Amino acid sequence: MKNVCKKMVKAVLAFLAPIAVFYLFEWFTHNPWEDIRWDLQIFNIIIFELFMVMLYALIGRLHIALLLETVVFMLYGLANYFVISFRSQPILPWDFFSIRTAASVAGDFTYTIDRQAAAVLAGFLVLIAIELLLCRNRLKHTVGKFYHGPLKSWAFRVPAAAGALAILLFLVSLLHDEDFVQNEMCMYDKLFTPDVMSERNGGTVAFLLELQYIAVDRPEGYDKGETEELFAVEASSGIFDDAKTEEKKPNIIVIMDEAFSDLAVLGDFDTNEDYMPFLHRMQEDGENAITGQLYVSVKGGNTANTEFEFLTGHTMAFLPQGSIPYQQYINGEQPSLASYLAHQGYITRAAHPYYASGWERETVYPMLGFEQSDFIDSFTDASMLRRYVSDASAFDYIIRAYEEKEPGKPLFFFEVTMQNHSGYSEEFANFTPDITAEGIDSQSLNQYLSLMKHTDKALEELIDYFSQQEEDTIIVFFGDHQPADFVVEPVWNLQGKTGSALTEEEDNLRYQVPFLIWANYDIEEAKDVQISANYLGGLVLETAGLPLPVYQSRLKEVRQEIPVLSAQQMITADGSGEESEQLSDYQKMQYYLLFDSE
Repeated sequence: MKNVCKKMVKAVLAFLAPIAVFYLFEWFTHNPWEDIRWDLQIFNIIIFELFMVMLYALIGRLHIALLLETVVFMLYGLANYFVISFRSQPILPWDFFSIRTAASVAGDFTYTIDRQAAAVLAGFLVLIAIELLLCRNRLKHTVGKFYHGPLKSWAFRVPAAAGALAILLFLVSLLHDEDFVQNEMCMYDKLFTPDVMSERNGGTVAFLLELQYIAVDRPEGYDKGETEELFAVEASSGIFDDAKTEEKKPNIIVIMDEAFSDLAVLGDFDTNEDYMPFLHRMQEDGENAITGQLYVSVKGGNTANTEFEFLTGHTMAFLPQGSIPYQQYINGEQPSLASYLAHQGYITRAAHPYYASGWERETVYPMLGFEQSDFIDSFTDASMLRRYVSDASAFDYIIRAYEEKEPGKPLFFFEVTMQNHSGYSEEFANFTPDITAEGIDSQSLNQYLSLMKHTDKALEELIDYFSQQEEDTIIVFFGDHQPADFVVEPVWNLQGKTGSALTEEEDNLRYQVPFLIWANYDIEEAKDVQISANYLGGLVLETAGLPLPVYQSRLKEVRQEIPVLSAQQMITADGSGEESEQLSDYQKMQYYLLFDSE
C-alpha cells in the first residue's frame, strides 16, 4: 500500500510539475491567466508535458527529468525576462545565432529584477525543493543505475521517447500551418510584434511558431529568370557591373552612430540646455545639407539590421522580424554600396571600435566588398567615454584614414560607433552627465541625453575639419535605433502615457532617428526628408553625382511610390497605404540577391 501511494504521488507530481513550470515561466514577464486564452494555455501545457515525457523516457529517472525541465525553463525564463527588459522583445529562434555578440556585451547591462520576477524565482525554487523531497530516496541510486538499466526498460523507453517526439513534431507542424494558426486557433501571428505574440500565445508556442521563419520562403509568383530580367538595362555588362563614370568622385564618409536619436519626436520635454545644438542648426538651415527623419526597423538593439539595410538596399520588411541577416542569410559575396564603390575605383574601408566578432562583421564586411575592416585592436590610443571608445576618437580615426590615403583617390569609409551603447544607469569617473530633463527624475535619461551632446559636438568638429579640405567630401550621419523602452518611458510619462498603452502611430515614432547628409561643396539642400534606411544609400549615391547601379535605380522607382518601407511600417507617397507591383518586384529582386543569385 505504501508503495502504491508513493507511485500515485509521483504520478501526480509528474503531471502537475510541467503545468507549474509553464505558468511560472510565463509569469516572469506577464500574467498568463489574463493574457493567454484557456485553449492556448492547454496547447502550451501539452508541449511541456511532452517535453517531460521525452526526458523521462530518455533518462529513465523521473526526478532527473522533472528537475531538468524545471531548471532549464527557470534559467530560460530569467534570460527571457532580461532580454525583454533590454530590447523590448523576447528571445527569438535566430537569437541563438547571436550568442557570441550577446556574450560580448552582456556585462554592459545592469541586471535587476522586480517583485514579480523575484516571486517567480521563489516559486521555481519551491518546485525544485518539492521534486527533490519526493524523490530523495532515488538520488543516491541514480548514477549507478543510469547506464545499467534493464534491457526491457530501453525497449519501452525508446518507443516512448520517439512517440512523444513525433507528437511534438506534429504540433509544431500545426503551428506552421497558416490555416490552423489563423482560422482554427485564431492565434496572434504578427511577426512585427513578437512581444505580443509571446504574451498572447505563450512563449513556447510563439517560439515554435517562429521557427518556420529561420528560412525565408520564395515570394509569391517568383521566377528566377523573370527576376533576372528586372536587373537588365542597356549599356550594362552585367547585373552589377554597371558602366564606370569618369566624373570627379567625392569621398563618402558614413557614420552610423550607436543609439543616436532625438527623443523629442516622442513628445515635448525641456532640458537645461540643448543636447544636440549643432544637428538642430543643421536641420533648421544647414548649408549644403540634407536632413530629415530616417525610419529604421529596430529599437533598443539589433544594430546590424540598420547597417544591413543601408549598405545593401534590402529591407527587413521582407524578412522575419527579429532575424539578423548578417548571421543568417549572408554566406557569400553580396552586392552593396561598398562593392559598387570599389568597382567605381573607391578605397573601401569599414571601422568599428569594438570586437570584430560582433554580428559576425569580420566575416560579413569582406563579403560586402570592404577591402579593409578595422576593429577595437586598431583603436590603440583612443580616449574612452564610460567604457567605450568616444565618438570624438572614432571620428579622429576617420580623419587619420583620410590623411593617410593616396591623394586624389576617392575614399568610402563606413564607421559604426560604440560610445552611446546602453546601459545608462552606472556612474563613471570619466563621464559626468551635464544634461538634465526638467520635471523628470531619471538617471538613465539624463545620461543618454548627455551622451547625445558629446556626439553632437564630435560631429560638429568632424564637419568643421572637412569644411577646410580641398577634396570634395560627403559626410553621412545617422543613428541605428532609439534606446530601449526603459530610457524613454519617462518622456512618455510626462505626456501622460505609458509604453504599454501606445497607439500604433505613437509606437511608430520609436523607429525614427535623425539623419544628415552634408557636403563641403555645393549640393541641393533639403530638410524634413522622410526616408527609410534601405533607400538612404541610393540617396547618398545620387547626392554624390554617381550613376546608380541597377538595383538602386529600381529602388529609386519604388521610393517614389513608397518613401518609407521598414519592418515596422510602410508609408506611401499618396497616403493610401496600398501595395503596388513595384513592391512585389522589389521583394523578388531582394530574394534573388540574398538567396538565389550565383
